[in-house]
Amino acid sequence: MSLDDLQPGDMVFAANDIFNDGSVPGLAEGAPIAAKGTRGVILNTGHLEEQPDKQLFLVRFEVSDAGSAPELGPAVGCWPEELSEQGLALV
Repeated sequence: MSLDDLQPGDMVFAANDIFNDGSVPGLAEGAPIAAKGTRGVILNTGHLEEQPDKQLFLVRFEVSDAGSAPELGPAVGCWPEELSEQGLALV
């Protein structure tokens, strides 16, 4: 399965650290959204009108405070190269 086949509800992982580019309300520009390997869920897929050939994913990544259960953070738009279908291997 490739990222092109993923649908809302599918799990993905951050391929690299993801930071707010200023488009997520309530978070400072440059604030971390997801560390590399963080699990997320796809809310929707689509594309920008200006780039109809490039897929865009709306994702919510897990966030947690020390000692608390993970919750989902804000919805964020991600390009395919920012996502992975596999998490980091635990060593």
